[in-house]
Amino acid sequence: MKKITIVDVAKRAGVSMKSVSRVVNDETNVRATLRDRVNIAIEELGYKPSFAARALAAGRSFVIGVLFDNPSPHYTMKIQDGIYAACKSAGYQLVIEHVSANRDEVAADIDRILINGRLDGLILTPPITDCEPALCAIEAHNIRYVRISPGAFPARSSSVSTNDEAAVDDMVNHLWDLGHRKFGLVNGPAMHAAAHWRRNGFLSALAKRGIEPAEVQEAAGEFTFQSGILAGLDLLKRDKVPTAIFATNDDMASGVFAASAQLGVHIPNQLSVTGFDDSWIAESVWPSLTTIHQPIAEMAAAAAGMLIAGRGGSSDPIMIHQACRFVLRQSTGPANG
Repeated sequence: MKKITIVDVAKRAGVSMKSVSRVVNDETNVRATLRDRVNIAIEELGYKPSFAARALAAGRSFVIGVLFDNPSPHYTMKIQDGIYAACKSAGYQLVIEHVSANRDEVAADIDRILINGRLDGLILTPPITDCEPALCAIEAHNIRYVRISPGAFPARSSSVSTNDEAAVDDMVNHLWDLGHRKFGLVNGPAMHAAAHWRRNGFLSALAKRGIEPAEVQEAAGEFTFQSGILAGLDLLKRDKVPTAIFATNDDMASGVFAASAQLGVHIPNQLSVTGFDDSWIAESVWPSLTTIHQPIAEMAAAAAGMLIAGRGGSSDPIMIHQACRFVLRQSTGPANG
């Protein structure tokens, strides 16, 4: 079967090969009628542009990278889904790299990733998004990057964030209306800004209702299921047992479910549990988890969209904010005790 080439597309569309190249490379200032003719010809012939040739002609790689160091599989998966969808629709490829924000060699890791110059831009996820050595290494390569949910250096780059702290207020209002006055809190990793925002939102919302932060039972967590079990066991074995526990992500909330089962504590009759993220696990546990939906995939797609559109460079950073929302399910009930 004869391979379809750019020459065939140009002949079918009745235009020059240069015009086809401009459309394929998504150049600006291309007339809509010309773009339509070329795209129709491409679809009719089933033409697949050479990725290497396209990159060479456009002077860019059409490759976007994303850096991860997050223990939550749901978060990582949703980030990838959002970026991949944006890349696929624009004809870009996605490269996924794991970088440890705790490693002393993080700058060297960044250099290794960027040394060949294959990437048009980078998307950084927490906690790398706030890792100063990583940011310095990226900037040394003069490559555009967008950060997701940064907690530090807000004007340093373009970013996409959510209203984590404010979103918690709706959840606290729900628990308060159910009569809860004894609360437990499972915190996230210290280096994740979102963990601090969610903790602050929870404590501030309770303080407005007359519960001082010192009255809230707190336990450490690491955004993992296992850490949620340990935190849940800790909280439920204390002298002042909470009637409602807020875990700052769904993975840890599911761990609290496991701890409750071990101790024979019934959810929601004896204990209400809430989480954050609205991950797949929120509807997999029973009773299903009351939580806060974070638009993770949408945030990732927005970050990729900025890079693809060539917007939001270091001289003109763009900050996009997307809203979380409270999701009521079956893991919360009236206070009992």
